[in-house]
Amino acid sequence: MKPLTAGVTKANEGIDAISWNILGQTYVPKMLSEDSFSWHATFPPGTFVPPHIHPTQDEFIYMLEGRLDLVLDGQESHALPGDLIKLPRNIPHGLFNKSDAPVKCLFWVAPTGRLYDLFWAIHSMKEQNPAEVVALSARYEIDFLPPPPEGA
Repeated sequence: MKPLTAGVTKANEGIDAISWNILGQTYVPKMLSEDSFSWHATFPPGTFVPPHIHPTQDEFIYMLEGRLDLVLDGQESHALPGDLIKLPRNIPHGLFNKSDAPVKCLFWVAPTGRLYDLFWAIHSMKEQNPAEVVALSARYEIDFLPPPPEGA
């Protein structure tokens, strides 16, 4: 991994012009170092990240546009532009765009761990089959939770 360099990453640019499709969302990596990794995310209406845990990372989301619904440690909440979502390691969380408008936000994790590599692996899948994404993610230190029982 390259050391962090000083500078400005412009609004419509990312690292090496990378843009990933992750579960129907668009992720553009903005900064990468061993200590931290950030990316701009666009969640189209109806997209989501199922409940999961980062056992080795703290995660943060700064809201830019839209409303993001979330489940944080079993409790439902939401965030709006200007809000900061704090997701400590080992706390289960899921993210959902239940609105009819896109959500735009800036994510970052600390430390980087294997998340950058996981995004490449998911983006490179022929089909992002949920069961295969869950199995792949576990190999990169992200643990998805089983779905709730029927009728729960």
